[in-house]
Amino acid sequence: MTPLRYDLKIIASWIAPGSKILGLGCGEGDLLYWLKKEKHVVERGIEIQESKVVKCIEKGLSVLQGDINEEIEDYPDKAFDYAICSQTLQQVYEPAALIRSMLRVAKMGVVSFPNFGHIKIRLNLAAWGCAPVTKELPYSWHDTPNIRVLSLDDFKNFADQTGFKILRRAAINTKGHQGKMVRGLPNLFATYGIFLIGKE
Repeated sequence: MTPLRYDLKIIASWIAPGSKILGLGCGEGDLLYWLKKEKHVVERGIEIQESKVVKCIEKGLSVLQGDINEEIEDYPDKAFDYAICSQTLQQVYEPAALIRSMLRVAKMGVVSFPNFGHIKIRLNLAAWGCAPVTKELPYSWHDTPNIRVLSLDDFKNFADQTGFKILRRAAINTKGHQGKMVRGLPNLFATYGIFLIGKE
């Protein structure tokens, strides 16, 4: 089995064995596959790219092709224990609507995203005056799938405004499959944020 990325390891550590999981924008299914094999979860996934859906199905995962914003509406209330949206929220047109849907179909949600408040991004923007391109945000402004940029503090404010609760959080830096927690000034020094969320 392919080793999990550091951020996915943290998410996996938050998931109770035997849970029902919905993976939103689940990519090639690395996290769902690991959870199925190691924690015996019952998995469902939604992924928009056909080639990635094929990879998931080859792994024996139950994943359908479609838009997460639309397909999530087909699931009944409280059908899952967790809905996971890993490094996808910044590509969503209506994040508040997606969060509400996640917390309708699942008891809890997990959301992760690259931190636009990281010091390298701030310095890059200040020094060059152009949209930054980094390892975590590797696209130029004109070809990026990311339609929003947000920081860890932005997400905390968003939780207050939207009316959901942050139950747990992790601020991290990653390098390949390795990584470390950022404890001091996470909005400045973390490259990614991971949040476990629930209803208020």
